Amino acid sequence: MPNVAIYNISGSKVGEMTLSEEIFGHEVNVPAMHAYVTAYLANQRQGTQSAKTRAEVSGGGKKPWRQKGTGRARQGSTRSPQWTHGGVVFAPKPRDYRLSLNKKLKRVALKSALSAKVADEKFIVLDSIELSAPKTKEMVKVLANLKTENALIVTENVDETVVRAANNIQGVQTTTVGMLNTYDVLKYDTVIATRGAVEKVEEVYA
Repeated sequence: MPNVAIYNISGSKVGEMTLSEEIFGHEVNVPAMHAYVTAYLANQRQGTQSAKTRAEVSGGGKKPWRQKGTGRARQGSTRSPQWTHGGVVFAPKPRDYRLSLNKKLKRVALKSALSAKVADEKFIVLDSIELSAPKTKEMVKVLANLKTENALIVTENVDETVVRAANNIQGVQTTTVGMLNTYDVLKYDTVIATRGAVEKVEEVYA
């Protein structure tokens, strides 16, 4: 079973923790993580882009000149795609880009992502995150003590003090166990989780 050190917000080691082999020592399944990230990004697309085809633009009802005898190329409408103000040839239309994944694949992807962070020593466990005030500088100090600038901070439940302190720091995001996903775990260099959050992850995803 993987073991990790437990730190306080000052960056000092205060103990050790044995992580669940099933979740944090899982075999890293790259195809599963790739499938999740692909679906996640596709599902962020609104799919509301739209342009008009030649059938939808206004005008162009009259043939601009007769078919023969003018010396010019034949034209049937001033709203053909090659004309200024003409329609778009393969105009994009509103569509749904959504991709669905089954629960088993989602779990395998998340376990793989977490296991990869633990294996790379990019998973930091804190005994707790208790800030004196919801100030950005307080969170900056914590990150400096932990020697990281790009991190995903995972708490057991929503902690307004932590959220407000981290909100304005570029490269830092906060989340809860219930909102934890593979994309965010992979996006950030380091995952910082409270001891309570780790225990809840083991309980939820066991």
